[in-house]
Amino acid sequence: MESVLYQATIFLVTAVIAVPIAARLGLGSVLGYLAAGILIGPVFGFVGSHASGELLHYAEFGVVMMLFLIGLELDPQALWAMRDKLIGMGGLQIGLTGGAVLTVATAFGMPLNTAIAVGMIFALSSTAIVLQTLSEKGLMQTGGGRSTFSVLLAQDIAVIPMLAILPLFAMSKHHDLDGNGFIHNDPEHALSLVDGLPSWGVTLVTVGVVASIVIGGIYLTRPVFRFIHAARLPEMYTALALLIVVGIALLMTLVGLSPALGTFLAGVLLANSEFRHELKSDIEPFKGLLLGLFFITVGAQIDFHILSSSPAQILGMALGIIALKASILFILGRAFGLRRHDLWLFTLSLAQAGEFGFILISFSSQQNVLSTWASERLLLVVALTMLITPLLFILYDLLSKYLSDQSKDEPTEKFEVEAHGPVIIAGIGRFGQIVNRLVRSAGFETVVLDHDIRTIENMRHFGVKGFFGDPTRPEIMHAAGLNEAHVLVVALDDPEAALKLVSYARRERPDLHIVARAFDRGQVFRLYQEGANDIVREMFDSSLRAGRYVLENMGLSEYEAAQAEHIFFKHDRYSVQELARLWREDLPVAQNIKYVARAKELETELEARLLAQAEEGKNEGKA
Repeated sequence: MESVLYQATIFLVTAVIAVPIAARLGLGSVLGYLAAGILIGPVFGFVGSHASGELLHYAEFGVVMMLFLIGLELDPQALWAMRDKLIGMGGLQIGLTGGAVLTVATAFGMPLNTAIAVGMIFALSSTAIVLQTLSEKGLMQTGGGRSTFSVLLAQDIAVIPMLAILPLFAMSKHHDLDGNGFIHNDPEHALSLVDGLPSWGVTLVTVGVVASIVIGGIYLTRPVFRFIHAARLPEMYTALALLIVVGIALLMTLVGLSPALGTFLAGVLLANSEFRHELKSDIEPFKGLLLGLFFITVGAQIDFHILSSSPAQILGMALGIIALKASILFILGRAFGLRRHDLWLFTLSLAQAGEFGFILISFSSQQNVLSTWASERLLLVVALTMLITPLLFILYDLLSKYLSDQSKDEPTEKFEVEAHGPVIIAGIGRFGQIVNRLVRSAGFETVVLDHDIRTIENMRHFGVKGFFGDPTRPEIMHAAGLNEAHVLVVALDDPEAALKLVSYARRERPDLHIVARAFDRGQVFRLYQEGANDIVREMFDSSLRAGRYVLENMGLSEYEAAQAEHIFFKHDRYSVQELARLWREDLPVAQNIKYVARAKELETELEARLLAQAEEGKNEGKA
């Protein structure tokens, strides 16, 4: 018991120190976790490789849970819509990378069966690191991010046939067949539903298990959740969520399939369920902790003795794999239409080996496809490529800045817009869509711009003519009719891009009326200084309406609640104008003495006005 508490304390203390430091330095949480593992393992020796290896089995559940949550974010229709990238881009990446590694391995004298296994191992990338980093950097919805996700998903699916194929390469030497053609596995792995079955029996049981997961996800979820709901115990929801993930992972393991794929399939089936958000909130904390533990154990397992004995060989293999994969990814990305930022994101984010490589190496070693000597070195190479991955994202950030600077000096490409209108709407997300619907319904023409091609295509299905392009580029705004427009609506998700567009539009058209979306009061002040006329905080009006409902249910009449809402609205607009004059971007609000003092005065004025309105309402009621 003491040793378990000791290990838990060491892991948590190191993570709490290393991860925030890495995040502050802009290196990302993944590199922080890996660094924490290196510190407590190879550097200081607080945790031995045996202990970290045992923990890795539990930590891998973080990857399983992550794929379950990814599945919850997709519905089957979305998955079917991705089939071209899954089969085309993903399939080609796996085939080309595996074939290239196989060719290099055989050229260095590696046996064919071993070389095929090594090709499979290095064809895969790190789902955990890449998706975590893409989410942290807000790159998931870019063209490169979506292409990267498609390839990662194809790789996760490909793990199943890889695990099925690997034993075939050692069957003639390392498996005993009885007279009926049955395979006898190691007694250590006796817990299996397919042990001792003929090939047709294995297929039948496997299909049955997968079918039971599909049927259960469709028909059993609602009755089970209703049963749990009747208990009125919140912890039972968490228990059920964990049972779904753990149970499906166990079933998939019993038939020799990837537990990660099983939970991903379950997540996809539950994506349209009304319990989706409950499941996500229950699983998310466990996923985060286990993923962090996974990265720490990877770092703790790096054997620096092997690295120090042949550093040139190990580092050369790691860098060679990254270079080889990056070359293939770059060519593949260009072939599928990726350019500039998206192309480099796709190339650099997938150039490493992945966590499933650890699983394939372990499985190949058990099946005697890989020797112990080869397994130890391959584990180290995989870990090193994962360790280098955050540095590749830093390289991507530097390339992005360089490409952005270069684009300013390049000749501008011609951008055609088929129609002009008095209203330009830049950004057609949830906010921009509502504005566009209202304005068009009132009989006014709009020109819609967005840099997300999929959003534009989706809007055109509903009869809304939008145009693809970056609204912050001057030539695009002029092509959209900036010189003739009456109103510009800035509804961009990126706050910096919104400021840039407002500033440019105000310089070009001092008479243009600009309506801008803001996320918080700080952005309101910045937009105000850049020249926006009407600034709408995206949650402000909905919050006011919610507050009015609260007042009505606390005893105020509809008129009194509406009056209070109106007073608050007018006073807030006045307050924003007052405070904008005192706000300083280079000084935190809490340290801005004049701002704080004026804010307190304004809050007192608001309370006085609302109390006066309440008293007036009481007097009218008595009269």
